[in-house]
Amino acid sequence: MPVDALYRNDFTLTSCDAVVTSVHENGTFETDRTCFYATSGGQPGDTGIARRADGSAIALAVTRHGETKDIILHVPAEGETPPALGDRLHLEIDWPRRLKLMRMHTACHLLSVVCPYPITGASVGEDESRVDFDMSETIDRQAVTAAMMKLVAEDHPVYVQWITDEELAANPGIVKSKNVRPPMGMGRISLIAIGENASVDSQPCGGTHVLSTDEVGGIHIGKIEKKGRENRRFRIRFDA
Repeated sequence: MPVDALYRNDFTLTSCDAVVTSVHENGTFETDRTCFYATSGGQPGDTGIARRADGSAIALAVTRHGETKDIILHVPAEGETPPALGDRLHLEIDWPRRLKLMRMHTACHLLSVVCPYPITGASVGEDESRVDFDMSETIDRQAVTAAMMKLVAEDHPVYVQWITDEELAANPGIVKSKNVRPPMGMGRISLIAIGENASVDSQPCGGTHVLSTDEVGGIHIGKIEKKGRENRRFRIRFDA
């Protein structure tokens, strides 16, 4: 049975109750529902704890997908004893870490608005993220920073919209990634919209985000690197 991935509809959910539905030989386990984001799309999976009914806790080192996107595996830290099939757990994510990743992920989307070039790669980090663009132009990093911070200061709403596989197939231009296509076949695809009526941006994304651009906070482009004749890597960092 596919897991109920609660984070898809509520990015701010920090905990939930769940029942263990599968335990694998390597100690990873599945639950009927989870608030833990699984590594995907350049965003690392959540860490945190799974608390048993008796109060004891299992430290979780990461969360990742199994063979399909319907499978979310909670990975106990080294030395931890996994739960048993049928155990009732209270799952609690490491919220300060998740919030940093959410702020950074939204910042990556803002960068793609300021630099409207095809994306060739991206990686979201707690303190630094990178976005690679298919571009040969020379661009001033201070100007890019100023444009991004303008969008932050305007405090645009950030929210999820859903479209069908057929709607995406009919509008392929909304996909900004040059090399990676959104997973299809599950019936619907989430879009991250920024601005009233998606006036700032709208693109397929299954990651977690802050609820307004103001929550991104102070960010800047720390470096722009040339990675080939037509590839530029932008490094986004939080202000000190």
